[in-house]
Amino acid sequence: MSLMRPMDPAFPIDRQIGIDASAIILINLFTLDKADEQAFLDTWQADAAFMKRQPGFISTQMHRAVGESPAYLNYAVWESTADFRAAFSHPEFRAKLSAYPSSAVASPHLFQKVAVPGICVA
Repeated sequence: MSLMRPMDPAFPIDRQIGIDASAIILINLFTLDKADEQAFLDTWQADAAFMKRQPGFISTQMHRAVGESPAYLNYAVWESTADFRAAFSHPEFRAKLSAYPSSAVASPHLFQKVAVPGICVA
């Protein structure tokens, strides 16, 4: 991948994966050139298949922006940051990042559920 741009520059993914937490959600916003969409999806599919085989992986879903914008949002549910860290740092996964189109920019960030009374549970 040509570039990773943190959602929060003060706390990028490389710092987040060092914090032990359970039931985490990876949110990853991708921007790219429209001409690179199919190559991007093919590469992401291979990465997702790798992640799906890793311990602690629960699920993933890709979304495309409505309209003409070639922006994609992926979320993945993991049992823990330790599980995600092991998969994200795995040499096989890291080696595949160069297969993404040069226009692709990823903005990954980890989240945890928050309870809001009367609305949602943690």
